[in-house]
Amino acid sequence: MINQKSVRLGSVRSVIRELFEYGKKRKAQIGEDNVFDFSLGNPSVPAPAAVREELISILSSCDPVEVHGYTSAQGDYACRAAVAEHINKNFSLSLSADNIYMTCGAAASLCITLNALLNAGDEVITIAPFFPEYRVFTEHAGGVLVPVLGEEGTFQPDIAAIRAAITPRTKAVLINSPNNPSGVVYTKKSIEQLCKVLQECKEMGQTIYLISDEPYRELVFGGVEVPYIMNYYAQSIVCYSYSKSLSLPGERIGYIAVCPDMNNAAEVYAAVCGAGRALGYVCAPALFQKLIARVADVLPDVSVYERNRDTLVAALTSYGYKVVRPDGAFYLFVRSPEPDSDAFAERAKKYELLLVSAKSFGVEGYVRVSYCVSPDMIARSLPAFAALADSYKK
Repeated sequence: MINQKSVRLGSVRSVIRELFEYGKKRKAQIGEDNVFDFSLGNPSVPAPAAVREELISILSSCDPVEVHGYTSAQGDYACRAAVAEHINKNFSLSLSADNIYMTCGAAASLCITLNALLNAGDEVITIAPFFPEYRVFTEHAGGVLVPVLGEEGTFQPDIAAIRAAITPRTKAVLINSPNNPSGVVYTKKSIEQLCKVLQECKEMGQTIYLISDEPYRELVFGGVEVPYIMNYYAQSIVCYSYSKSLSLPGERIGYIAVCPDMNNAAEVYAAVCGAGRALGYVCAPALFQKLIARVADVLPDVSVYERNRDTLVAALTSYGYKVVRPDGAFYLFVRSPEPDSDAFAERAKKYELLLVSAKSFGVEGYVRVSYCVSPDMIARSLPAFAALADSYKK
């Protein structure tokens, strides 16, 4: 018999992917402009001009064998050094190239990191709402995911609840800020309190790693600060992706950064390299490693996402919806008018609105609206949102 867990995972896609596939079929039936697809976090904003310019330069001037050939397993040294320098410059740290492991996006970063850290039965605490694949990644690494609900209304970490969830089997806490699906940015106070709890555990003899999943770090509005965890806790690892910041989701490029102040940094980095080897996640795409070495400091234009957020928040609030105002990412968390968010998301389909029920994110009573779409689609969708709200009033 083949692995039945893998059969189940392959037979049933994630809720997000299922809705996206439904949307593709529906668009073929009634026309793309008539379906309001808020399912997938697929950036609609083009990559910054510097990305295109540097790619053309690389392809025009570099040796094709070098551009398309293998790099070192953990990534090209020049790329890793550029990433380390970017982090050092922005967050006053002292990483070297040997603290960086280049990956095929944040999913690979998380899978490698969890496989590097976990032994069978180890527990990973995460804060709900959370990205559904965290459970898949953790369980495949032999661990157990332990969701802890964030504070009601704000979805900031509930520090008392996290403290209560820690057991002798707790190996890591996995956070995601700006958060998918809520768009919430964890405050400096929240991060300080969380790190204080983990430091207290360390002083009592239990090392708990803090893993920060950061594909949305640069997507923040109004100057909101996203605390960098290495400045607050030494036993920390950052999993990063350029999918959102540089609008390159299909190119699969990211990295793992191991805090140089970690008391066993060399061992953890070796475990990362070993896990990458065992999983086959070696030598991230060479072309895009060359690109990142040149554009590590390039920032995205978030103005379109900010306008989309403001338009949706104002309109949906006026229609009577309750929303969690996001400070980052490109997701809006909307309270369902009925207790069952699955039923609400299903009713939304009648108005050609594709909204993701939050049950798969570990909370009840919300849907996620992914607003990384064109402003035109936002405008065209508003009558449908209004009609959906009216259907509950009637």
